[in-house]
Amino acid sequence: MRKVLVILGQLQDSDVEWMARTGIKRAFGGGDTIIEEGVRGDSLFVLLEGNLRIEDSKIGTIATLGTGEIVGEMSFVDDAPPSASVIADGECSVLELSHAALESRMEDDPAFGKRLYKALCFFLADRLRGTVRRFGYGQVGSLRSDDVMEDELDERLLDNVSIAGERFDRMLRTLATARAE
Repeated sequence: MRKVLVILGQLQDSDVEWMARTGIKRAFGGGDTIIEEGVRGDSLFVLLEGNLRIEDSKIGTIATLGTGEIVGEMSFVDDAPPSASVIADGECSVLELSHAALESRMEDDPAFGKRLYKALCFFLADRLRGTVRRFGYGQVGSLRSDDVMEDELDERLLDNVSIAGERFDRMLRTLATARAE
């Protein structure tokens, strides 16, 4: 859940409302592929409910993600095909945001683009730190007060967490009235 809080904490209420109005709520059954490794996609997804598995064709399951996670963001940033597949791990629902809609919004509102890319930078930096930690690069964690520990939010983000939580709740309420595809 904290991943979506990082993203929504950087955005404004109007941005989140736009996402809820513009995005498409989709339901997937267990085993359905949402993103296929090596196949260019044209959307990013916010997991609203359920779990997703991240799978690499050579390694197998890399991670399981829960509500509030974002997937497809790397292909949005660099336009490269995905390096792993994203598969529904049981019933789940996502908010799909097309690259075209996001890019159009950024053209119309450059400040939105700045906020979105800043949020994605925080998100990707957090994911990279987690990956580095899992593979054991560098020192084993310390207890220094200036170190950010696993599952701990950066102090710069903490002020926005409750606001982001409210934004996610509003998004879910808005989407509850939308027709699922």
